Amino acid sequence: MRRFSTVRRVTPRYAQIVGWGKGLPVRAMHNREFEALVDTSDEWIRSRTGIVERRIVGPNESTVTLATAAARQALAAADLDPRRIDLIIVATCTPDTLMPAAAPLVQQAIGATRAGAIDVNAACAGFAYALVMANGMIAAGTHHNILVIGADTLSRWVDWTDRSVCVLFGDGAGAVVLQATDTPTGLFGAQLRADGAGAGLLCVPGGGTRMPPTAETIAAGAHFIHMDGPAVFKFAIQILTESTRDVLAQAGLEVGDIDLFVPHQANKRIIDSAMRAVGIPEDKVFINLDRYGNTSAASIPIALCEAIESGRMRPGDNVLMCGFGAGLTWGTALFQWGVPTDVPASDQWRLAGQSIVTSHHDRALAIARRAVGSRGSR
Repeated sequence: MRRFSTVRRVTPRYAQIVGWGKGLPVRAMHNREFEALVDTSDEWIRSRTGIVERRIVGPNESTVTLATAAARQALAAADLDPRRIDLIIVATCTPDTLMPAAAPLVQQAIGATRAGAIDVNAACAGFAYALVMANGMIAAGTHHNILVIGADTLSRWVDWTDRSVCVLFGDGAGAVVLQATDTPTGLFGAQLRADGAGAGLLCVPGGGTRMPPTAETIAAGAHFIHMDGPAVFKFAIQILTESTRDVLAQAGLEVGDIDLFVPHQANKRIIDSAMRAVGIPEDKVFINLDRYGNTSAASIPIALCEAIESGRMRPGDNVLMCGFGAGLTWGTALFQWGVPTDVPASDQWRLAGQSIVTSHHDRALAIARRAVGSRGSR
């Protein structure tokens, strides 16, 4: 019988972001439109959430169509043939159908004929979960190119007469391509957690096997989003603060080493409160919820994409991401945008600036080695 040695000598592998993209519905819904639906106003929504407008899917749009658009953009940025993708992970709690998952439909749409495809449901924390999972698979040596997508269409589950919920959510998708490299970069620290005791604070009670759709459940509004706003607000501030500190300690880095913080885009007051507690200055926080609202698992990757496009996120930067949502779940990841040895020959990388890639290369390696050294000393 052939036996495999338990001792393996392998070169460490890391995961770097080489492509990014987003997919958004055509329709933008301004706060003023809610004034005809519920007892609210543009000023009320802005002052309590920071949201001005959000994108809402139309009849021919869905989670899969948005995820597909984001995936195609990310592949174009990476200058990567979809047939070279080994795995597609779609983080979503709103797939087009309960079965099959969204990921195989995206796989077929983009022509990733050699890729596996799975969904991950951690609600608004889903992208962080998917990113950490993909990083682990690349580090293990089983995968080389992984497409990670966060996509949700929560407007399909919104009760448009519930002021406390309907003004908060929007639809969208964001994607990144992770690629294996032997350069120390990528994920320096992460925390994935859940507290099922709070599951009832944010949920859609109906539609699953416990409460399948019936005339009675539909009449009772069981298929809409139900949320205890004050409790979720308190939970979010606590998690953003504590998890950020934990991950920085895990990576052996300090607040000053963060170049950009990209939190889940749920509420401006939540973000402001947590950042004051942690000590991250406002100019290092990326916020775009004023234009998109809470897009659940899509919020962080959409923000990442726009941070790159606007020049706020540059190769070599340490980017801290934190998502929190139903479950209750939360996921925090400290990720460095590593510099590819061969910069993809795409317009997206050209616009990001190859001079920036060069100028930040030495700094990126120095910070990476410091973080890796800190992990090895524990």
